[in-house]
Amino acid sequence: MSARAERGFSLIEVMLSVVLLTVGVMALVGSSAMVSRMIGRGRAATFVGQQSSSRFDQLRQLAASTSPPCTAAGFASGSQNQYEGGVSESWTVPASGNSRLVQVILSHRTAQGTVADTVKSYILCK
Repeated sequence: MSARAERGFSLIEVMLSVVLLTVGVMALVGSSAMVSRMIGRGRAATFVGQQSSSRFDQLRQLAASTSPPCTAAGFASGSQNQYEGGVSESWTVPASGNSRLVQVILSHRTAQGTVADTVKSYILCK
C-alpha cells in the first residue's frame, strides 16, 4: 500500500489547524473582555443621563412654581450623597440671572478610580 492511498490528515495539517484555532479563540476572548468594559461604561453613562435629566426636571419645576420665577427656596445648589453603586450627585445653581447655567455633577467609581461626569443645561427665569 502506497503513502498516497492512505486517508487522514498529516501531522503538519493538524498542528496548523490547532494554531489557527488557538489564534481565533484568543481573539474572541480579547474582544469579549472589551465588550464587557463597554457594557459597564454604557450602564454608567445611562445612569448619569437619567439622574441628571431627573435633577434638571425637578429644578425646572421649582423654578416655574413661583412668581417671579426662580425664587423658590429649593431652587438652589445642593448634593445627594449616595445612590446605589457608590454614585454621588451635586448640582450648582447660579444665584441670579434671566437664564441660569445649571451644572449637575455625578461621580461614580470605576476600575481605574472615581470618574465625575458633568452635565450642564440652561434654566430660563423670565
